[in-house]
Amino acid sequence: MTRWKLTLEYDGTAFLGWQRQAQGMTVQQALEEAAERFCGERPVAHAAGRTDTGVHALGQVAHLDIARETSAHTVQMALNQHLKGLPVVVLAAEAVGEAFHARFSARARHYRFRILNRRAPPALERGRVWWLPVPLDAAAMHDAAQHLVGHHDFSSFRAAECQAASPVKTLDRLEVTRLGEEIEVLAEARSFLHHQVRNMVGTLALVGRGKWQGRQVAAALAARDRKAAGPTAPPEGLYLVRVVY
Repeated sequence: MTRWKLTLEYDGTAFLGWQRQAQGMTVQQALEEAAERFCGERPVAHAAGRTDTGVHALGQVAHLDIARETSAHTVQMALNQHLKGLPVVVLAAEAVGEAFHARFSARARHYRFRILNRRAPPALERGRVWWLPVPLDAAAMHDAAQHLVGHHDFSSFRAAECQAASPVKTLDRLEVTRLGEEIEVLAEARSFLHHQVRNMVGTLALVGRGKWQGRQVAAALAARDRKAAGPTAPPEGLYLVRVVY
């Protein structure tokens, strides 16, 4: 039995998130079915992050165990062959030891959130950015974001359905920059709460629009109450960029 570490890229608009659902295609289901067609086995795929419906990945990491003797090149090529027609590809395959776990061995996760900040709606980027036609002050958003960096109780930015044992997390980086018509939010931490990034972005957007100031973001964090923070940003702007081991 060999454990294979897989690096994946996918367009989340075609999937109901990572985790298998009773109805509708998910990334996990697509990968497991491709593996079964390849090797005749039914391995369970485990991911570094259980991305939600509509969330994309540039460097999602998953692992699965296959008894069949094969090579990394064959695993990558065979899985991609059986994934044809779906917007998900295996970028790399690597044999790893049994101690490796895509989720629990991860030391950091890097997310990017893209906001298209212009009056005209997206055409080519539809489903891949959050379109906000009102002007946003990216510098003010960045300054306000620094109140969230560090070791905190992030209950104000946690989804009600979050299953994490504790709301306390350490946010290592939260940066907001403008790149022409696009505003990019970069978030890095060992792990995140459910909807944490999207809730932080939705709150920072209030600052960008001039409705909030940085002190209100700090107050929302201190409140430890989801009702104290801003709205949840939509999933289409969010990307799992990289997982560090």
